[in-house]
Amino acid sequence: MLDEFKKFAMRGNVVDMAVGIIIGAAFGKIVSSLVKDVIMPPIGLLMGNVDFTNLFINLSDKSYESLAAAQEAGAATINYGVFINTVLDFIIIAFAIFMVIKAMNKAKKKEEEAPPAAPTTKSCPECLSDIPIAAKRCAHCTSPV
Repeated sequence: MLDEFKKFAMRGNVVDMAVGIIIGAAFGKIVSSLVKDVIMPPIGLLMGNVDFTNLFINLSDKSYESLAAAQEAGAATINYGVFINTVLDFIIIAFAIFMVIKAMNKAKKKEEEAPPAAPTTKSCPECLSDIPIAAKRCAHCTSPV
């Protein structure tokens, strides 16, 4: 059973998939940081110094000045600011994946549309054997071509 597992784990597709998952997780962290640290602060500034990660609806009786304070107190909250950040993360990741797939499809289409290679042989009109294009006589029946 251990040998069978080794064969399965070392197949090219499984290793490629594992590398893709690891790179995808790292890419997700980069995008999350991009949204949280680069995109949302200017948007929050344009909207009047709003910190999106601090936007929440308090479902308890007490009021809290920040989401962290409400969570520390164990209050029930709807964290719509964090949700907005997560939606932006998703949109950016989906767009990046779309662009990669679009580029791959374009490269694949070019590969498929490549003109066929010029023929290197022709058929002899007498014996129908394949002979080189530059031949003046058929190597099989010696007739002129």
